[in-house]
Amino acid sequence: MIETFIAFRYLRSGKKSGFAYVVTLFSFIGIALGVATLIIVTSVMNGFRSELLDKIVGMKGHIIIINSDYSDMSNYELLCETIKSKTDKVESIIPQIEQQCILISNGTAKGIMVQGISLESLLSKKLISNNIVAGKISNLKANKVIIGVRLAENLALRIGDSIKLMIPDGLVTPFGHMPKEELFEIAGVFEVGMNEYDKNIIIMNLATAQDFFNQKAKVSQIEIFLNNVDCTSKLTSTLSKHLGKAYRVMDWQHSDSSIFHAVVVEKNVMTLILSIIILVAIFNIISGLTMLTHSKVRDIAILRTMGATKRSIQKTFFIIGSSIGILGTILGITLGLTVSLNIEKIRRFLEKLSGSDLFNEEIYFLSQLPSKTDFVEVAIISIASMLCCLIATWYPARKASLLEPVDALR
Repeated sequence: MIETFIAFRYLRSGKKSGFAYVVTLFSFIGIALGVATLIIVTSVMNGFRSELLDKIVGMKGHIIIINSDYSDMSNYELLCETIKSKTDKVESIIPQIEQQCILISNGTAKGIMVQGISLESLLSKKLISNNIVAGKISNLKANKVIIGVRLAENLALRIGDSIKLMIPDGLVTPFGHMPKEELFEIAGVFEVGMNEYDKNIIIMNLATAQDFFNQKAKVSQIEIFLNNVDCTSKLTSTLSKHLGKAYRVMDWQHSDSSIFHAVVVEKNVMTLILSIIILVAIFNIISGLTMLTHSKVRDIAILRTMGATKRSIQKTFFIIGSSIGILGTILGITLGLTVSLNIEKIRRFLEKLSGSDLFNEEIYFLSQLPSKTDFVEVAIISIASMLCCLIATWYPARKASLLEPVDALR
């Protein structure tokens, strides 16, 4: 087709068009960078949400049940049986003790959260049982604990070392409440990949925790893990109605809603801001094609006098603009997917190159920079970019086709 031949000839000889060539080049780069940045940002935000969901739900369960007055549960075994009888969506039910205490080791005192879980329940808690990096989970017996890898690193603790746990008011004496202290041996180290958990949680056997915290045959809460996350809201409502006002039934969406809401809001805001890059590039296409039209006035007049129709001229400039948009989008998709699929490797390389910490796990909760590419979102970004470029190309192409050869030659 003659229109395609002329269009690509103009693109190849763009330097002769002066400033129009520079604007066109920048619009091509702008579209590529805009699409690539959008893909990378949405992938990282999706990764953050997915990883946080996996870690938080993996540690706390889909549903948590506690007493309405926040007291300890004494009838938890009967309550677990009642929950099992109400639904077949439950994967596991874990009664546990969760209490704060003070850890003392190597001259350091630190506030810590202790979770008391039976060995059977801990094995079903895959986020812990599948991420033991030292020791064995089967060693979790009387006066033995499992700690997070960041806690072990910060306090220089190893398997077999002893730590002291203290409850400020653990003993009741005639003189009032007194601190209660006990020594525990480290039986294992876990790493779930979330800094908040890896440095602040100690896990011990449920019977040991009940004895240590003076909660004989009691637990603090019941965690429920489901085999289908989509059933969470419905089951939460069902259990809340059945159990009555004596218990508080909470799902993961309410217990940590602020974190997930912040991630969603940040993703939407970043998408809106970065879309401006593509819009600027689109306006550059309009400017570049308009200037190219003015620089090719004589060429257009000659083509018209040789028999080229208005439709043919419009098609020629439409091909020029759409080629810039489509090729820029393709380059952006390639660059965006390459970075998003290898973002953790790139992050480590840049950290070695710069000698600085680019992803502080204490700030961002996670120990690795997550990325989860949603190819549906990639398709939406790509199609939207191409459509915008095609729409933007229409005006300068139309203007070129309306140019009268007599006026141009004059």
